[in-house]
Parts: sequence; structure tokens; C-alpha cells
Amino acid sequence: MDAHRKLTTNEVALTATFTALYAVFGFLKISPIIGLTGQAITAAAIIAPIIGILLGPYVGTLSTILGGLVGFFLGALSYPSFAAGIAAAFCAGMVKKGKRIISTLAYLFLLLAFVFFPTVGPAWLFPQEMWFQIIGLIILVSPLHYIATEFLDSDSNPKRFLGSYLTCLPSTLAGQIAGSLVFEMLATDPTALLGYWQALTILYPVERTIIALAATLIYVPLLKVLKKSNLWFSVHHPRQGSL
Repeated sequence: MDAHRKLTTNEVALTATFTALYAVFGFLKISPIIGLTGQAITAAAIIAPIIGILLGPYVGTLSTILGGLVGFFLGALSYPSFAAGIAAAFCAGMVKKGKRIISTLAYLFLLLAFVFFPTVGPAWLFPQEMWFQIIGLIILVSPLHYIATEFLDSDSNPKRFLGSYLTCLPSTLAGQIAGSLVFEMLATDPTALLGYWQALTILYPVERTIIALAATLIYVPLLKVLKKSNLWFSVHHPRQGSL
């Protein structure tokens, strides 16, 4: 979607629908967040990149903000999870639009802020923790970014699957980085953070791989359904009927 044009009626409908879905998915817990007692990673992490792909980086980000606020004030989302959804939707939307430089710079900015966060960042305590996050950056700066953009809307299921996964993986990693950055702001004990980074070195790559796979398995058939409807056409080929 173009940030400088008015939304169509169908775009508003899709935005409202995905905002509500995002809020609902925020109540479905996937795994606990290490270091935050009682808080968990939720299914909202799965749908966030899908929202970015379908609604674009601007409206998709707005949708995750609105849905995230609902989940946050109802106690379903933590501060890190709220930030993670916004970053994932924005990154996925930028990849979908083929904005390689913007998506890469946004990812790199988050990564550097996280890694070099004063006293408790992985750069100072445990640099090995960021190995899988670097893989996400490689996807964005390499030709894999173009493959992701070109294959996302393909009529071929294998190509669509590959394009979706190459989009969702760095996007959900951007979310993980943003969430971890917020976590750093909340925690100031270097000893505790050292143990946290060590525990996550293997855990978060497995977690984010599964989240990206789950998002892909939802997106591939969902796109097929939307392509058969006027909703998909009106969102990506806007005509009259703007609000």
C-alpha cells in the first residue's frame, strides 16, 4: 500500500480484520519468555509478518500497533512482544514492496542497537548469541531478498513457499531483536543478562525458524484464497472506492 494515498473500503476491512486477529492471537501462548516471569511469546508473532506482507509496511505496522495495544492493555502482550510485532510487520512489508535498502537499514539499526546496548548487550557479554541474527541480515542484503520479493505472489506453491519463508524469517528475527532490545532496557544486571544470552544462543534460532515456518504455512493457502476474492485485487491494484 502507498502511504500517501487514501485507503479503499476493502483495505479498511482487511486492516480491521487483521488488527482483531492480531489481538486475539496475542492471547495464544507459544513459549515462555526467559527472564520475564509470567510472560510468553504468543501466536501474534506468527501473524505479524503475514500482516506486513498483506497490508504493506505502513498499514501493516499500524495494524500491529492497534492490535498490540489491545493485547497489551488486556495483559496478553509484554513490552518486548509489543515491540517485536511492530518490527516484524514493518520488515515483512518492506520486503514485499522490494524496499531492500530500507528493510536492511531498519534491521541493521535494530541489530546494532541491540548488540551494542551499553554494558548488557551481547557484544560485551556473549557475542556468539547473535549468529542467527546475522543470517537474517545476510538474507536481506543478498540476492535472496529479490527471490523473496519476486516469489511472494507466485502462482507456484513451491515458489510462494520459498518467497514467504525468506520474507518471514528475517522479519521474525527483526521482531526478536526489537523485543530483546526492549528487554535490555528493562534489565540492567549484567550477570543475569549473560545467562540469558547464553541460553538464547540455541533456543531463539529454533524458535524463530518454527515461527517463520508456521507463518509460511498460513500465508501460502491464505494468499490463494485472497487471490480468488476482490479483497486481494483491491488491496494490491487499488481502483475507485477510496475512503
